[in-house]
Amino acid sequence: MINLEKLYDHKHSFGFFSYHLTYPEKLDFHPQLIEDHFEEGHPAYEHVQTYWSLMHEYSLDEIQEMYTSTFDFQKDSTLFMTYFKFEDAKERGQMLAKLKVLYEMFGLEMPDSELSDFLPLICEFLYAAEWLGDPRAPQSFSMLVAVLEDGTFHLLNSLEKHGSPYYHLVKGLRETFKACVEREVQANGHS
Repeated sequence: MINLEKLYDHKHSFGFFSYHLTYPEKLDFHPQLIEDHFEEGHPAYEHVQTYWSLMHEYSLDEIQEMYTSTFDFQKDSTLFMTYFKFEDAKERGQMLAKLKVLYEMFGLEMPDSELSDFLPLICEFLYAAEWLGDPRAPQSFSMLVAVLEDGTFHLLNSLEKHGSPYYHLVKGLRETFKACVEREVQANGHS
């Protein structure tokens, strides 16, 4: 079960994840960006610092080429989170529709050109949406987190296999979610 208050505490960092999971631009690598989004103690801090250091070894052209070759040309490194589970099956269309409804329910208008399971869009939603106190949030966000958990698990394994610096970024994203998950206490008091 996701702790929505903890997730909300980390919502600012999802802006960083969103920026860095879209096509890279020069301003994405301004030093102030990482300082504004992460401080020591954040669950993603070490992973994002590693990602940041590795990316600064490349020119912007090299980063853009890496982004394209990683996310556009490697089927196993897609940023579409339901693709791993459903590929192009009918169930994927149903999940995309559910995600779109979720976004709209919390005030995000979906761009017509985007699919609702695009990881940068999901991160942007988490960054921009206001869900605290909304009674629809617990059920809605459990679906969203399940999509993210499944999709980023496969993506992380692929990025690790390919030795991509993006591995550390996605690992940081997963660690942020992990810090917001509460394990349910069983009836006997053990977790």
